[in-house]
Amino acid sequence: MYEKNGEKYFVVDSHMHMWKAGPDNWVKGAEQYAKGWIECFHAYQSLGPKETHWTIEKFMSYTEDDLMKDVFEDGYVDVAVFQPTYLKEWYTEGFNTTEQNANLGEKHPGMFVLNTRFDPRDGDAGLVELAANVERYGSKGVKLYTAEWNAGSRGYKLTDPAAYTYLAKAQELGIKNIHVHKGPTIWPLDKDAFDVSDVDHAATDFPELNFIVEHVGLPRIEDFCFMATQEPNVYAGLSVVIGGLMHARPQFFAKVMGELLFWVGEDKMTFGSDYGIWEPKWQIEGFVDWEFPDQPEFADYPRLGVEGKKKILGLNAAKLYDIKVPDELQLKEATPAAQDDSKLVAS
Repeated sequence: MYEKNGEKYFVVDSHMHMWKAGPDNWVKGAEQYAKGWIECFHAYQSLGPKETHWTIEKFMSYTEDDLMKDVFEDGYVDVAVFQPTYLKEWYTEGFNTTEQNANLGEKHPGMFVLNTRFDPRDGDAGLVELAANVERYGSKGVKLYTAEWNAGSRGYKLTDPAAYTYLAKAQELGIKNIHVHKGPTIWPLDKDAFDVSDVDHAATDFPELNFIVEHVGLPRIEDFCFMATQEPNVYAGLSVVIGGLMHARPQFFAKVMGELLFWVGEDKMTFGSDYGIWEPKWQIEGFVDWEFPDQPEFADYPRLGVEGKKKILGLNAAKLYDIKVPDELQLKEATPAAQDDSKLVAS
């Protein structure tokens, strides 16, 4: 929970990780990709405040103690949602898997939501694995990496017939939330594999599922906004938006937030720190203090007030995952119109 100026914010970090990316986990023959991937991630960290930068050694292999301190003790987070990323083409034991996340989650009950993942190129075996993970970990969400390499394939689309088979199976198993990485690419993945057009099709065909587009399709922000505004079940996941832009590119951050607020709205935006790329503490403090620059080019964007920030920092994600929010951290009920105002209307 974060408190500022007497206002209390319930915080759900809906996109974070605990990875293992040191040389001892690199697949032989693919070391250049494993090394390049984590070094690219590390470069993104430099977009945050200098005092929050880590050495590459720590970045590759931060510890459970680091995470618990950065996210919960210092970072104001009430509940964190693990988003697994396997990358087994390059990382022997996986970059961060459902099982690895669960090991940490089971040590800290009530603090983590354990999402799982699927890859439609895994065929029937993948469907069996998905069902087993949902049964064992109670997952209500999955993280999808449409640009991930798999046995010679360099990506897939949500509109592929196999992906539809998996989406239908996920819905049958009780999965509600589909988090899709659609944003800045990471070497050596291909930028075109992150195009958001396939989300448009899938969201229409699976109206009972929520599609949370992590990183809002950057740099295709207009494509995302014009698609998300017509699909009631598409959400904007702000991981990377806040961590990558608020400090390093404040003018562009204001433009992106303005477009999201205008087209998508504060009820369909969710906070994610993308830990361990960026720590949540400075992101949450900065976002609560943030206002649009007083410049003409930002004048026609909707303003974001305290209630909107409370929704984005936690209440929207809590609703998606049925997370109980203490009464004191809920939004205040709408204030009835004043009696004098009613008389004025009646007259």
